[in-house]
Amino acid sequence: MRSILHIDMNAFFASVEQRANPALRGRAMAVIGSENRGVILSPSYEARAFGVKTGMRYGEARLACPDIVFVPADSAKYSHACEQLIEIWRSFTPLVELFSIDEAFLDVTGCGELFGDPVQIALAIKERIWEEMKLTCSIGIGPNKLLAKLGSDMQKPDGLVLIAPDDIAAVLEDLPVKEICGIGPGLTQHLAAAGIRTCGELGSAPLRLLCSRFGIIGERLRNMGLGIDDDPVAPLATQQEEESKSMGHSMTLDEDCSDMPLIERHILQLSEKVGRRLRRGLYSGRTITLTLRYADFHTFTRQRRLRHAVNHGLDIYATAASILHELRLEQPVRLVGVSVSALERDVEQVPLFVEERKRKFLAEAMDEINDRHGAFTVTWGTLAERNSHERIISPAWRPEGDRQY
Repeated sequence: MRSILHIDMNAFFASVEQRANPALRGRAMAVIGSENRGVILSPSYEARAFGVKTGMRYGEARLACPDIVFVPADSAKYSHACEQLIEIWRSFTPLVELFSIDEAFLDVTGCGELFGDPVQIALAIKERIWEEMKLTCSIGIGPNKLLAKLGSDMQKPDGLVLIAPDDIAAVLEDLPVKEICGIGPGLTQHLAAAGIRTCGELGSAPLRLLCSRFGIIGERLRNMGLGIDDDPVAPLATQQEEESKSMGHSMTLDEDCSDMPLIERHILQLSEKVGRRLRRGLYSGRTITLTLRYADFHTFTRQRRLRHAVNHGLDIYATAASILHELRLEQPVRLVGVSVSALERDVEQVPLFVEERKRKFLAEAMDEINDRHGAFTVTWGTLAERNSHERIISPAWRPEGDRQY
């Protein structure tokens, strides 16, 4: 039987900011991504007491808590804190899977002789995190990732919940299906339409019914209702290898935008970020994808496959911009995204033509300067007046390798 821990840092961004600034401690505050528009990224627990939630719009948060303090996000600060956390986690087990920048799964199955039983390990981890970083976390312990994640959600902040094999049926019997990681609002509604509202009902539902309604995920859903999950903890190196199938970045604009030159500028910025990551990971890609989200949240993508793989920001931009020019925008744009897929490893060789060699060497020189002094220290004139979007952390962020950028 495996022993899996799920560690969920409590109000991570907000807690890091409160630790860094004593004036914020004990105050209702929230970390935001943009000073002009957007949603709450991480409210402090003092703000949550007033009903402020992650994803809430600024105006709603201000109505709920008039004295709330908004703090712009600082991605470098959170990335550094996550790297410190990973060092602590890896001192207990090499099997650490980063679920997000503030969550991780740890497989401690073989760690008993060194550190004790799973509860003792969890307590030791919480103590280390507090002593070294002055941050708290909630930890769930279970025989698999599904139940460990459920356990960490059951007691916040600073909680510790063990779901033992003998307790699984009792814990899941009356638990709403929406509490299970992987069952979102849409799927919850479809399950309710089938008369399934609890995990107990989901686990006992006929497999034929689930498969007829939900297709190939029917069996997976029933297993979730029974607390069955065979998904192993994937160490960071494995995650990075699997995730290198595509690379992309997106940004929510400060204001809905119909200005094509300004949208192109954002596309150029995103293309440069993607190109830098591709080069750092020694990748090139053949498929360029442009993602747009309208003001009413309708989101769509368009992509183009190239004859030759590219990793230069200007090549990515040229293709993404050409896709944009073929579109007739029906509404102002709220979000822009650029990604490159169909990746392949670069074979190091000097380009044949002089202009190509100049561009390659220029890109390498810019990468070296930006690696040393920070992203966009040296950039194209069009991007000289950068906006605040560099504060946003990509969901694909990883502490090592090409996902770091």
